[in-house]
Amino acid sequence: MTEQKSSLFPAFENREIDVAGLPDMMAVSMQPVSPRYRWLNLAIAVAGAAIVTAILSFLRYQTFMSVPFGLERFYLMAVTIVCTLGALSFTYHLLADKKIKYCLREQDLVMQQGLIFRKIACQPILRIQHIELKRGPLDRLADLACLQVFSAGGATHTFEIPGLRLTDAQKVRQFILNHKELDAK
Repeated sequence: MTEQKSSLFPAFENREIDVAGLPDMMAVSMQPVSPRYRWLNLAIAVAGAAIVTAILSFLRYQTFMSVPFGLERFYLMAVTIVCTLGALSFTYHLLADKKIKYCLREQDLVMQQGLIFRKIACQPILRIQHIELKRGPLDRLADLACLQVFSAGGATHTFEIPGLRLTDAQKVRQFILNHKELDAK
């Protein structure tokens, strides 16, 4: 009776894994996002600073109403702050957008990003609940798309890959939709 019972319920095993023998996640060949994404972010940083500076200048030098004396003193400080924030945003996107990379493999989708704090996210295709393409007006103008990946059991997206060329985003999305039902090998 005990022989029959042991064959029905195999013994639980929990073997150790040699970490040194595992493949290196950083050895994955990552693809950068489109250079258009970087240029779009740089243009937005410059345009945003220029528009806010133009509005401040218009308010400062307009002739239809007088500007209180106290506010005149803060004009130069406000323009300096806006230009500094614009320059910081420009520099950030100049450096950080080059670090956004992704890789689509048979069983998973990997994304890497971060300038100071690096982040690598790996989503098994079998665990993807759904995947969305997001495109704002500027993305449509630049022919870009953002791919949002939602994992099973999550209310929000697991991660998103911004700045993909539209054709690449559609190909990745279709590959995942075609292969997410396949059993893992």
